[in-house]
Amino acid sequence: MEARKLLNTISFIEKLKGTMRHCQTSNGYEESVASHSWMMALMAYFMKDEFEQIDMNKVILMCLVHDLGECFTGDIPVFQKIDQNEEKEKELLENWIESLEEPFASELMSLFKEMNEQKTMEAKIYKSIDKMEAVIQHNISDLSSWLPLEYDLNLTYAFDQVSFNEYLLNLRNEIKKDTILKIEKG
Repeated sequence: MEARKLLNTISFIEKLKGTMRHCQTSNGYEESVASHSWMMALMAYFMKDEFEQIDMNKVILMCLVHDLGECFTGDIPVFQKIDQNEEKEKELLENWIESLEEPFASELMSLFKEMNEQKTMEAKIYKSIDKMEAVIQHNISDLSSWLPLEYDLNLTYAFDQVSFNEYLLNLRNEIKKDTILKIEKG
């Protein structure tokens, strides 16, 4: 990508550093969308030995780009997001991707299609990581930052996403143990 186009693209994507999510970090700061994606990418990297037949570089890329649509809409917590929010985000993101030069436009469009269809192992792993990272971050954050509905949500969220793989299911069960301990300690 030509230097000026790269700078313009990065300047736009930089919004995710300042787009806040619902959760807090361990030191009490509001988590950004960019930090969520970064943590997901690192999770994928450290899982690569569990998925030797999978293109984990693709999973890492999925983790890094999955919330680009939030440059337009901001982050809407899963328990508040409705179909209209998702449709608007998808439309705005697709329009932006189409404005990119090749090969980036077609590569990203193909990647998002794969992520949305959830048919490949790479897409399923990325989605599992996305859901589990949110629970992990809640477990790391101070309990006083949790909403009442999150006590149950943290115990049940993402199990449907990970059920296809024994390793991911075991990981989700370990995360649940951390949630239980956190709630018990109060």
